[in-house]
Amino acid sequence: MAKEKSVGLLRSGMVVGIMTMLSRVLGMVRDVMVAALLGAGGTSDAFFVAFRIPNLMRRLFAEGAFNQAFVPVLSEYATRDNHRETRDLLNAVAGSLAIVLAIVTALGMLFSSQLVYIFAPGFREHPDQFLLTTQLLEVMFPYLLLISLAAYAGSILNSWGRFSIPALTPIFLNVTMIIAVKVAPLFPEPAKVLSWGVLAAGFVQLGFQLPFIAKLRLLPLPKPNFRHPGVQRILKLMGPALFGVSVAQINLMINTMLASMLTAGSVTWLYYSDRMTELPLGVFGVAIGTVILPALSRRHASQDRDHFARMLDWGIRMVLLVSVPAAVAIFLITQPLLITLFKYGRITVHDVEMTAQCLRVMSVGIVAFMLIKVLAPGFYARQNTRMPVKIGMMAMASNMVFNLLLYKHLAHVGLATSTMLSACLNAGMLGWALYREKVLVFQPGWWRFMLRLASGCALMGAGLILFTPERQQWLEWSIYERASVMTLEITVAMVGYVVWLFLTGMRLRDFRMQG
Repeated sequence: MAKEKSVGLLRSGMVVGIMTMLSRVLGMVRDVMVAALLGAGGTSDAFFVAFRIPNLMRRLFAEGAFNQAFVPVLSEYATRDNHRETRDLLNAVAGSLAIVLAIVTALGMLFSSQLVYIFAPGFREHPDQFLLTTQLLEVMFPYLLLISLAAYAGSILNSWGRFSIPALTPIFLNVTMIIAVKVAPLFPEPAKVLSWGVLAAGFVQLGFQLPFIAKLRLLPLPKPNFRHPGVQRILKLMGPALFGVSVAQINLMINTMLASMLTAGSVTWLYYSDRMTELPLGVFGVAIGTVILPALSRRHASQDRDHFARMLDWGIRMVLLVSVPAAVAIFLITQPLLITLFKYGRITVHDVEMTAQCLRVMSVGIVAFMLIKVLAPGFYARQNTRMPVKIGMMAMASNMVFNLLLYKHLAHVGLATSTMLSACLNAGMLGWALYREKVLVFQPGWWRFMLRLASGCALMGAGLILFTPERQQWLEWSIYERASVMTLEITVAMVGYVVWLFLTGMRLRDFRMQG
C-alpha cells in the first residue's frame, strides 16, 4: 500500500459525522415506527432483549475489542509499505475471525433459551414472553456473524482513510427494518417479521462494503491461520480489550437483566432513553473516535509523541464542544422531544413519562460516553490494553454497586443512574491515567475554551427554558406542529450556540488537525 497522505481529522470526522447522522436519523425513524407498532410492553421487551444479545456480542467481537486491536496492528503493517504482507495478514484474520464467529453463532442459536434465561431472568415468570424472546433470538443470532464481518471490512476501509463507506453502512439496517415494519402488520406476529428484517440487514451491510475493498485490491481470501504473527498479536491485544472497551454495553446488559424483573415496559423505556443518548454519541463521538484511532496509531508507529498528544487534546475539545450542549438541550427538553418522536400508535403518555425519567439521567452521562470514545483510543493506539481493562473492571464493579443501592428504590431510573455514574467514573479514570502517563498533555488555551463553552451553553439553556411550550401543548399538537416547533427550537439553539462561539473569538482554524 502506498502511504496515505496526512489528512485533516476534522474533515474526515465531518464526513463520518454526516454519514452517521443520516444513519441515526433513519434509525430514529425506525425506532418511532417500531414503537408505534409494538408499544411498550411484553412484546417490545421481548424484541429488544433478543436484539440486544447479538448486538452486545457484536460490540465485543466487532466494533469494540476487535476494532481496537486490529486497527493498530494493520496500521503498523501498512506503514511498512509491503502489500503482500498486508494481504497475508488480512487473509489470516478474515479466516480466523470467520471460524470463531461461526462457532459462536452456532452455539448461540443452539442455546438461545439458556441465553434468554441468563439475560432476561424476569421473563421466566411469563412463559409466552420467554418463548417469543427465544424464537426471536434464534432468528437474529446469525446477525452477529454477518455484522462482525461487516465491521471487519469497515476497519480495513477506515485504515485506508475510506471513512464514508463504513459510516454509511448502518443505514441499510435502518432501511431494511423500516421495510419490515411496513410489512409486519400483514402477519400475525409482527415482532418475528422485524427479527427477519434484522437478519436480512446483516447480509446487505456486509455485501455493500466488499466492492470498495476490492477496489483497493485488499479483498481478503479467508485463510484461517491462528499462528500468523499478526493474528497472535491481535488476539493478545483483543483478549483484554474484549472487556475494557465494552464496559458500557455490559453495564447496559446488566441493566436489561434487572429491568426484565420490573414492570412490563421497563426494558423498552431503558432502550429508548439509551437510543436518544446515542444520537449525539453516534453522530459525533463515534465519528471522532473512528478517525482518531488510525491517526493515533500512525503517530505512535512513527514515534511522534508531540503530535500524538496534540491530536488527543484536539479530540477531547471537539467532543466537549458537541457533548456539553447536547446534554444540556436533551435534559431541558426531554418530554417535548419524546412526545414529538414517540407519542404515536401504542405508546402512551405514561410510557413517555417513564422514558423521560431515564433520559434526563442518561443525558447527564452523554459527555462521559463521548469522552470514552476519544480517551480509549489513546491506549489502544499504543497497543496498551491492560490499563483500559483495569479501569473497565472498576467501572463495571461500580455499576453493580450503584445498581444494588438504587435498583429497589428507583426501579428503572435507578438502573439508568447507575449506568451514567459508572460511565463518568470510567471516563474520569481513563483521562487521569493518560495524564499521569504524560500521553495526554493539555495544550494552551483551555481556560479560554472552557469559558466560551460554558457561556454558550448557559445562553442556549436559558433560551430553551424561556421558549419551550408546556407539555400539554405538545400533546395537543398534531405531528406536523410538533415536528415544526421542535425543529425550529433545535435549529435556533444550535445556531445561537455557534454564533456565540464565533462572537467570542472561536474560528474554524481552531478545529483543524492533521492526521
